[in-house]
Amino acid sequence: MWRRPQQASPDVAQAPACPTYFPELWTSFVHAFVDVLHAGGPAAPRPAHAAPHAPAPPPEPPLVLPAVPRLVAIGDLHGDLAKARRAFRLAGLVDEQDNWAGGTTTAVQVGDVLDRGDHELALLYWLERLRRQAAAAGGALHVLNGNHETMNVASQFRYATRGAMHSFRQWLHGHTLEAALQAQCGCAASATQLRSLLRMQREHAGGQPVPGGAGLHHTHPEHPAAVARTTALRPGGEVTRRFLAPNPVVLQVGSTLFAHGGVLRQHVDYGLARINKETQEWMLHGSADAKPRFLSGRNAVVWSRHYSAHDGGRCDCEQLQEVLQRLPGAERMVVGHTIQEDGISSACGGRVLRIDVGLSRGCGDGDPQVLEIVNDKVVRRLSEVAQENAAPAEAAFTSGGKGAAPAAAVDPPPAAPAAAAAAAAATRPGAPLMSRQPTPS
Repeated sequence: MWRRPQQASPDVAQAPACPTYFPELWTSFVHAFVDVLHAGGPAAPRPAHAAPHAPAPPPEPPLVLPAVPRLVAIGDLHGDLAKARRAFRLAGLVDEQDNWAGGTTTAVQVGDVLDRGDHELALLYWLERLRRQAAAAGGALHVLNGNHETMNVASQFRYATRGAMHSFRQWLHGHTLEAALQAQCGCAASATQLRSLLRMQREHAGGQPVPGGAGLHHTHPEHPAAVARTTALRPGGEVTRRFLAPNPVVLQVGSTLFAHGGVLRQHVDYGLARINKETQEWMLHGSADAKPRFLSGRNAVVWSRHYSAHDGGRCDCEQLQEVLQRLPGAERMVVGHTIQEDGISSACGGRVLRIDVGLSRGCGDGDPQVLEIVNDKVVRRLSEVAQENAAPAEAAFTSGGKGAAPAAAVDPPPAAPAAAAAAAAATRPGAPLMSRQPTPS
């Protein structure tokens, strides 16, 4: 692993300037080099909005997108890169090299990428790379902000693991290395940044063990790992600007509404576009202790469990129906946040799909499952089968009946894994998704 520079030359700001054509090339190289270190592999080109003083902010998060032939929804990932890869592979979205293979499929991950797992940064870099690759292939990957993203931007780190804290400390070292390398090319701004970073690291230097768990920010606020995580994830921090601020809190694709916790009447009253925009503004320019009200408390759009009760009869189906009726074209809602111990489930007559299966080894270690919606109508659950080399099992969901559960099992075609067949079908207009029809279980 790289080491941070021990000291800066006093005249680093006066370093001789590089040839006029070189700084841009050198900066691109340095960015790519450091990003590969953080990603643990290939990384997407750094977006223009990632820098603290970028000339333009990230684009506004989308709210309503048209229906697509194939839509895939993936639940909470919580810092588990290996299980995330399994889920994406199950859905036919990535190949064996973990590059996008979903063609024109649109995928939505419902948030909670952070916390409970050690590989948060690598996961953020991987999702960013997949997003670029999906767009190039005519598909799309959208990642929502969940309650664990908003908690971390607010410097609430009680669910961060020791491994994750260590990775953010390494991120700060890499950030310092980046500034040092750029300063060598006569970049005065990088030289100033380097001095600031070195001063911060000297002030918080120490060999104490990396903390993790409950109360971290409050019990160890001066620990170098906590300082590094705060630097990266506070409003305006480079990880927040690059990976979180561009993401929506609420997204509608065709007739499917996505939110991490759930959309309530009060959120529709306030305005969903306004929620997306004000969350982004807070992440870019706000302060950690001034989180928007709609992101805090049991009725927050990222915290609500109104539609997630394990007993479908206890879900607030009346409120759900009213919310969907008030949003043009919305027929169902997909939520994460609350672990469904028996796998992806539905309630309120199929109007809400709960897709958090506790996938991460940090909170349940559940087997990967994903939701698939074909032609904006047919809703299926894809899950792994225990037998080696078996095709993923599927279940279809009913569209009626209070507290509806998976209604039919699908016997997958023997010739190819169902996820791969689905991905292939998505790239061939008019091709049937499955070669067999659902049969009663």
